[in-house]
Amino acid sequence: MGECDTITALAGGVGAAKLIDGLSSVVPAEKLTVIVNTGDDCEFHGLRVSPDLDIVTYTLAGLVDEEKGWGIKNDTFNCLQMLEVYGHETWFKLGDRDLATHIHRTMMLRSGYKLSEVTRDICARLGVRQRIIPMTDEYFATKIRTDKGTMHFQEYLVKRGSLDVVREIVYEGAESAKPAPGVIESIMDAETVILCPSNPLVSIGTILAIRGVREALRESNAVKVAVSPIVGGAAVKGPADKMMSQLGIEPSALSVAKLYSDFLDAFVMDEVDAPLVQEVKGLGIRVAVTNTLMRTREDRIRLAKFVLEVASKCK
Repeated sequence: MGECDTITALAGGVGAAKLIDGLSSVVPAEKLTVIVNTGDDCEFHGLRVSPDLDIVTYTLAGLVDEEKGWGIKNDTFNCLQMLEVYGHETWFKLGDRDLATHIHRTMMLRSGYKLSEVTRDICARLGVRQRIIPMTDEYFATKIRTDKGTMHFQEYLVKRGSLDVVREIVYEGAESAKPAPGVIESIMDAETVILCPSNPLVSIGTILAIRGVREALRESNAVKVAVSPIVGGAAVKGPADKMMSQLGIEPSALSVAKLYSDFLDAFVMDEVDAPLVQEVKGLGIRVAVTNTLMRTREDRIRLAKFVLEVASKCK
């Protein structure tokens, strides 16, 4: 792969943030664009919270709490504790420094700025040089229909601990939400597009549901490479495997490849899934196998280099 290749990554959640961190060590900042899921965005205590945008931004800024996998390291929770005294629900844990981000975002949005503009401002102030773009500036909410009723993804995931049986995933706003400025262009202009190891239904699936994104991936001359978030039939983190199973989709690397098969050139999956190689190849996709677990920063960098090497072999 040439040094000047431009990379666009589709991202959402902890696994994506880890791979983006690895990519940031081997790809010049000005060559890396990250399109981030906003279906998880929600309002808490009157503030607009964008969890996936924040974890990617905090990771690239060196601020993320690696132990928790979210929020800002060494943060305190004094504000949340006082809100609890006042009788407010505090199941969504927002640290004091984290709250400053949400206050800043909300103030800018209320002043008329678009989410993409706010994100650019936050990145600049935190010293993040990579380009981070929300998938849309418009309303989009991932709702989960369960036996206990329909609820926002955050309520399903955080408040209720993914315990409810998923009957349907509803992309509320998908019919009208347009891609944010730069989303389509970054896909069309990239030499490599990487789909991070994120939940294919509620992290990557949301981005693909935005008007024109899937079509752009089909039409782009970029090499499209995905990394499986399912290892040995289980999600590395989060409820992807459980959600897939409850929706009648076998939780496997093969199923993830099938979800992207209309545009994918190459698929990276873990060594434990090597028995599935021929079936994935049968989809017309090049397959590469490696250790995809990212327990250390060295693991992240190693996987990032491996993914880029796979992409280079497709050119």
